[in-house]
This record gives sequence, structure tokens and C-alpha cells, in this order.
Amino acid sequence: MRVLVTGSRGYLGRSIVDQLINAGHEVIPFAGDIRRADIPSSDGVIHLAALARVRESFNDPLSYYDVNVTGTLRLLKFKPPRFVLASTAGVYGTPRGHVLTEEHPREPTNPYAATKAAAEDALAWTARTGALSATTLRLFNLAGGGDRDDTRVVTRACAVAAGRLPSMEVYGDGSAVRDFVHVADAARAFVLALENSGPGHEAYNVGATPASVADVLAAVHRVTGRPVAADRKPAHPGETGVLRADTAKLRALGWRPAESDLDSLIRSQWAAETTRRTV
Repeated sequence: MRVLVTGSRGYLGRSIVDQLINAGHEVIPFAGDIRRADIPSSDGVIHLAALARVRESFNDPLSYYDVNVTGTLRLLKFKPPRFVLASTAGVYGTPRGHVLTEEHPREPTNPYAATKAAAEDALAWTARTGALSATTLRLFNLAGGGDRDDTRVVTRACAVAAGRLPSMEVYGDGSAVRDFVHVADAARAFVLALENSGPGHEAYNVGATPASVADVLAAVHRVTGRPVAADRKPAHPGETGVLRADTAKLRALGWRPAESDLDSLIRSQWAAETTRRTV
């Protein structure tokens, strides 16, 4: 397949491009502004390009709608036979229960997640016309593989252990559990979804390893031999104690995480962090 990948130079995009090439697909990398640039023809699209900062989205919601929704609409107008959209677990909003399935109501609580929900809807309604086969992957917490976003838990913890950052903020006792997945395992999910895309629209959760902040700090110390300096803060009022992904639907397609156990995530990120310091 000739596959157009938007956001191909990003953290997840680079891994997806590698996975597609390894699977024998022809990749059309795209890193421009999809709202204005010419869109090459393809057999399928993996759409990653988006603004993705929750706090920033509160300050500038119009830009988020313009980029995330308008960009998606423009790609859909070209009606590629297969379309895979990167979305976020944030579309679920405040969780009802500890484990989220794809049937959980979507009630986004920030503009970023709201734009992703809107993009999902546009994709699903377009697929309903029979114009294309559509898949949405709702990502939980990406980690490992050389991530450079220091706001992410695993990335920041490794940076603190390396001495590149002074400390890591830990709210409450650090017992809140979230779901993590290695970026390479997430990339495999995108390739699998593209290759198995059928009529209509399907949504899948992408997560792998539940762990608390305390678990992450302990794993970093265990893997690197270096403690992580923690800056303790009061717990966020009303913070959800446990938030996990039900991935049974994705696993039914044959997906299995291979690099997402906590120590592997840490080793992967630590290797990239130490390389970064020596370059």
C-alpha cells in the first residue's frame, strides 16, 4: 500500500514510518500544513498531525479546532480508501470506573480532547457513507523510544535521574495509576489497524501497562541505579485513582505489546537520555 503519514517527523510518526517500511508498505511522509498543502494520492492515510497540549488548548481553543478538525476534514475530502486517525483517551473525560472500554461515553473536558472527538465524528460519519474504511486509535500514555516531551512521566523521570532536570513534581503520594504503552507498540497498532481496516468505522484503545508515578520512580531507580528527586505537591482534588485501558478489542485483531512492560519502557527511554547527554 501507498500510505500517507501526516506528522511523520514526530515522536510517534517516526516509529510508524519505520514499522510501515518494515511491513513492506510504500510511505509518503508528510510534515507540512495539511490545511493548505497539496495532498498526494494514496491507498491509505495515517493521520497524526495535530496540536496536542491540553493546557495550551484552554488558552487558544480556536487554533486547536482549526488545526485538528479542519485539517482532518481536508484529508477526508480526498477520500482515501483507508483512514486511521490518532485520537486520545482524553475523549472519555471523567472516567466511570477504573477500566475504560471503547463503549465508555465520550465527554471531553478540555478543548484538545473535544477537537479529537469532533475529528472522530467526522471520520465516522464519512465512513458511514461508504466512502472509506475508517479506524480511530485512542492513545493512552506513550512512553519510551527517545521521547523528548519532558511533561510525560517516564521521560521526565529519566531526565531527572540523568541530572538534566532538577526534580519531578509528584502530586499526593504518587499512587494514581495510569496506562502506559511503548511508542513502538503503539506504532504496530497503527499498522495493524491500517491493514485490517474494514467497512465502516471502528475505535480501539491503545494502552498496555498500568503503573503509578511511584511505580515509575521505583523502576527508574531500579533500572538506572539513580534515584529520582521528587518535589512533593498536594494531590489534585478529585483526581482519578486508577485509569486503565481495556484493550481486548485491539488484541482481538492480533495486537500484543512487546516492549511495554515498565522496565523495558524505562530502559528504552534511559538509553535515549544517556545518548542525548553525550551528543
